[in-house]
Amino acid sequence: MLSQNITTKYTVPVPRYTSYPTVPFWDESTFNKALWLQKVKQSFDISNHNDGISVYIHLPYCESLCTYCACNKRITKNHGVEEPYLQAVIKEWKMYQAVFGTQPQLKEIHLGGGTPTFFSPENLALLITGILEDCIIHEDAEFSFEAHPANTTLAHLEVLHALGFKRLSLGIQDFDEQVQIMINRIQSVEEVDIVSKQARAVGYTSINFDLIYGLPLQTVASLTATIEKVIGLKPDRIAFYSYAHVPWVKSGQRKFTEADLPDTHLRQELYEKGREMLLAAGYLDIGMDHFAFANDKLNIAAQNKKLHRNFMGYTHQYTRLLVGLGVSSISDTWDAFAQNVKSEEEYLTLINAGEIPVVKGHVLNEEDLLIRRHILNIMCKGVTTWTDEDLQNDAFRENLSGLTELVEDGLIIQEYQSIKVTKIGKRFLRNVCAVFDARLQATKLSKPLFSMG
Repeated sequence: MLSQNITTKYTVPVPRYTSYPTVPFWDESTFNKALWLQKVKQSFDISNHNDGISVYIHLPYCESLCTYCACNKRITKNHGVEEPYLQAVIKEWKMYQAVFGTQPQLKEIHLGGGTPTFFSPENLALLITGILEDCIIHEDAEFSFEAHPANTTLAHLEVLHALGFKRLSLGIQDFDEQVQIMINRIQSVEEVDIVSKQARAVGYTSINFDLIYGLPLQTVASLTATIEKVIGLKPDRIAFYSYAHVPWVKSGQRKFTEADLPDTHLRQELYEKGREMLLAAGYLDIGMDHFAFANDKLNIAAQNKKLHRNFMGYTHQYTRLLVGLGVSSISDTWDAFAQNVKSEEEYLTLINAGEIPVVKGHVLNEEDLLIRRHILNIMCKGVTTWTDEDLQNDAFRENLSGLTELVEDGLIIQEYQSIKVTKIGKRFLRNVCAVFDARLQATKLSKPLFSMG
């Protein structure tokens, strides 16, 4: 168990670093759609030739509101929204294909949400068939999707598997009845077991469970019971996230108050207990709340120092270009980011007018690219080394002074122009990265932008 002083000291609001710069610090003054499409074309020519490209598709609809959720979603029971939205996503993809100018080589597709299994199997087939048209499938391609255990059918699994999907992520969060009621996320162990067994029988080779600690009404005893049930189901990967409480962003989280949430000390107990149980069950700590069996590709990539992190989180796949489709999706060309509009109405209007639905973005300068490289090294490899040339950047050089405290607290080992994250520091990767974050360090925030979880 870590000391309470260290836990309290580093339980502060910092980004999760799925990008650098993080979205709140994007500079939109030099960004426009024409420049964005130029960056897409340049990145595509490099990425498609070397590694292929990745595609993230945001499917925002849910039938009910999970009150813990901070994602962009639309709550509706009207399934008439499915086909118009999917047709718009396909149209957006065709616009990008026109920019590419040649057949894209798809290495990764991920369906996120919202609830992708809100959509019927037939409509998901319509979507993926439209995406795959005039494309080349990379020989190492991996397609994956997120699913709600309570509405994922055998037909969903079979249709998507037939189209190349091999990895499934199930949003569990917690099996405790009182916690499930509080967060309005209801699914039984039996439902999860059925979906998992069906997926393996169909041919899925990797199943991930999402779990969250720090949820309202959670106790060490209730979380222990949840982890025991999860271990019995043997998913290949587990994402054991800290609950991100941002009610100033997502009003649904106001169903409960801070008084219902575990305090800092209990949150750490919950994490330590869950981590201890997962390690004892044979899972390996990948970093940043991710665990996997030794033979899972995520762990193999971590061991080989080939892990990558992007807006979809950790992945064993690397591509320079990530194209985000659908409302609020974020794209990444490596040297620029862009985000789509967040409302479905505006998205559909722009698509039907033949416009790329990008609303904001950021073009990375030389300093951004330098810092992004080091933050990715820390997040994915636990080590980074800088050069004399790197030290010519004033912000980078000045922020290195912040490493001294991390060394004293045992989070990192510093040697000549390099650092290595320790076992303790692995729990606080975000804090280590924050020292290098020039935009965060240069800003005195008047209100919280990030959660402490």
